[in-house]
Amino acid sequence: MTRVALIDDHESVRLGLEAACLREPTTNVVFSGSTVTAYLGWRVSNAAPPADVVVLDLTLGDGTTVTENVRRVVTDGSSVIIHSVADRPAAVREALAAGAAGIVSKASPIDDVIAAIRTVAFGEPLNNVEWASAVEGDRAFADAQLSARERDVLRLYAAGLPLKAVADRLGVAYSTAKENITRVRVKYVEVGRPAPTKVDLLRRAMEDGILSDAVDGSGADPLRG
Repeated sequence: MTRVALIDDHESVRLGLEAACLREPTTNVVFSGSTVTAYLGWRVSNAAPPADVVVLDLTLGDGTTVTENVRRVVTDGSSVIIHSVADRPAAVREALAAGAAGIVSKASPIDDVIAAIRTVAFGEPLNNVEWASAVEGDRAFADAQLSARERDVLRLYAAGLPLKAVADRLGVAYSTAKENITRVRVKYVEVGRPAPTKVDLLRRAMEDGILSDAVDGSGADPLRG
């Protein structure tokens, strides 16, 4: 039996998905709610194991980001399917970078959603043509054109190291590391993805697959530290 959690801030969407899951003898909806926090709170209060699959809306109404929502659910032990209109390639890219298994459009037939749940529950990859098209169509992600050195500086700096420590780690002068970060910011501005703060740089590094969660060896969530 596949244990499914539904997280969407539109009740009508959740009710429709729940009704469809009820028709499947191998699917059991164990939670239906509007936020990831509510889901994790339910888990704790009921001492319930993680759902096998969490069907998650791309954007929730509680002010959270798709990155933090996907990462929290994946870290908790569930696979994530994004259920969205998929019209925001940047957010789709963030969800993928954070560990989502795939995306199913809200315009898709309900049977496609059920099939995706079944596929992910079996540990198989989704045939996500729609997801790939959305990401590949967002050409800005390929246009920053960071050099290898700029990527190295960004990776370490965005992961939390002070700029001087970045320079020491890479064996370059502090002024060189600072100049690299300046150039990185300029390049992101030029492609319409400004990163004026360190948190913004972190998001750009995650979006572009530059940042590894294990850069500092701690496995800590850089967005929370």
